[in-house]
Amino acid sequence: MRKLLVLASLISAVLGRKTFEGHQVLQITAANDVQISLLKNLTDHEHLELDFWREPVHESLPVDVRVPSTSLHRVKSFLKNNKIHYKIMIQDLQVLVDKEQQEMMRSRAHQPRSTDDFDYANYHTLDEINSFIDMLVKENPQLVSKIVIGQSYERRPLNVLKFSTGSNRPGIWIDTGIHSREWVTQACGTRFAKMIAASYNRDPALTAILNKFDIFLEIVTNPDGFQFTHTSVNLLHGYSPSINDGSFNLKPNPGSPCIGVDPNRNWDSNFGGPGSSNNPCKENYHGPSAHSESEVKAIVDFVKSHGKLKAFVSIHSYSQFLLYPYGYTKTRCKDRKELHKLARKAIAALKSLYGTSYTYGSIIKVIYQASGGSIDWTYDQGIKYSYTFELRPLQSSLYGFLLPADQIIPTAKETWLALMVIMEHTKNNPY
Repeated sequence: MRKLLVLASLISAVLGRKTFEGHQVLQITAANDVQISLLKNLTDHEHLELDFWREPVHESLPVDVRVPSTSLHRVKSFLKNNKIHYKIMIQDLQVLVDKEQQEMMRSRAHQPRSTDDFDYANYHTLDEINSFIDMLVKENPQLVSKIVIGQSYERRPLNVLKFSTGSNRPGIWIDTGIHSREWVTQACGTRFAKMIAASYNRDPALTAILNKFDIFLEIVTNPDGFQFTHTSVNLLHGYSPSINDGSFNLKPNPGSPCIGVDPNRNWDSNFGGPGSSNNPCKENYHGPSAHSESEVKAIVDFVKSHGKLKAFVSIHSYSQFLLYPYGYTKTRCKDRKELHKLARKAIAALKSLYGTSYTYGSIIKVIYQASGGSIDWTYDQGIKYSYTFELRPLQSSLYGFLLPADQIIPTAKETWLALMVIMEHTKNNPY
């Protein structure tokens, strides 16, 4: 949980003491609603310092939780006494963290001089991604430009790449990294950007899209959180119990020791409803009001001012889902049949490359009820083709958020095939 004192965590970060040696990630499988309720109660035991990567919702979905070494005996005893099945998903989290940090350090020995030299098979810092953005714009001035749609809480620019071949075009929006510890998403975002720039006038399908639509790509949607995951508490994918779960922004919450808001519960789509929390120390804290967070408000303002976005795709990890509205209600969206059919086609294309299987459907049906999500808001704004990806790995995998870097390019390649299906359908079905 996130209720430890902020000061203690910050001192720990400065002194470099925060490690995850001996921490395990358990994958828990509940058999019934009673066990789900017990696991939900476990989330309130803040002294255990548990980090739920996948929270208890219903028995069809596994629960992934990071357990500090000091709490392992108590948690395992609790599960055993209540006859709740679990397995060890990650034996020692620090081992995986150290491995990925070593890979990143090796990649930094080579500084790219162009986007052709950029190491797409590794994870990168915020500065490295911003340098990549500037290089891509410089190399492709007739196609690519950088627009700044706002500033984060810590006054970092919210950079968006615009790919355009004409003026006054309808648009397609793609964002990655709104949850900052989902590192494979930002890594895929850089790969997508390069593929768009390199494919124009080479790939007929992509060229046809860009001849009718602008594409907007925000690679680091939550730059403060992303920077935090790289520089604080020495954890690759970032977790500080007192600050946030590595997904939030870094805006303080007055009167609370916990910092940050879940940016994907902050949208004005049944804001504050089921599947979000008004407790700043909960992982799904929705913030004080709809669009209160600058990272969200910037996108909201852009969507409204543009006025002609026809597709909106927000990319997350993990679980291998392709989701469409709604999350906040069981009521089917009016375009459900078309969105479902398109999702099936996109996932078939994705699977054709490596055999990766995805589940698809509405958010509330596939995973859980969630209020205040981005694609529910964009759909209600009239953007019909609103989708969310949850990329690799599967919930049953051994990695969770710590997807090995050697899976970045395969993940990006297969996801690109699905994105192309969605973008082509958007082009061919004007509304």
